[in-house]
Amino acid sequence: MEPSKNFIDPVEDERWMRRALAEAQLAAAEEEVPLGCIIVDGEGRIVGKAHNQTECLHDATAHAEMVALSQAFAAVGNERLVDCTLYVTKEPCPMCAGAIALARLKRVVWGVGDEKRGGESVFGIFRHQGMNHHPETQGGVLAAPSLAILQDFFRRRR
Repeated sequence: MEPSKNFIDPVEDERWMRRALAEAQLAAAEEEVPLGCIIVDGEGRIVGKAHNQTECLHDATAHAEMVALSQAFAAVGNERLVDCTLYVTKEPCPMCAGAIALARLKRVVWGVGDEKRGGESVFGIFRHQGMNHHPETQGGVLAAPSLAILQDFFRRRR
């Protein structure tokens, strides 16, 4: 029996999160806060991938999610990413969570949560009644390596 279209495969989630972690490593190598993001369409193709670029672009909005969203819009040819899943190493901030909801992504998967500024855990953007789209969410996928890369980065900076 084939899995339903709504079947969530944790092995696939980890596979894509490893790709997001590779993007985070690129950010760390560039002295950016090491966050990485991958956007995968319903056919399993990467339509967006990025890491934080706020320092190199001198742009406070150049978070990994925002850059990957722009790539995905161009790749899909639409501002709606309804069959896509976004993988990011740290829970999206409120800005990114708002953009994700507006883009109508199907799912959002993150590694480590953000207990101070998490767009979902603190501000509840993905489930807020004022939003017209509520993506499925899954936190904690490869949380330990997602946290480790952040801790290593900030330890080196101190």
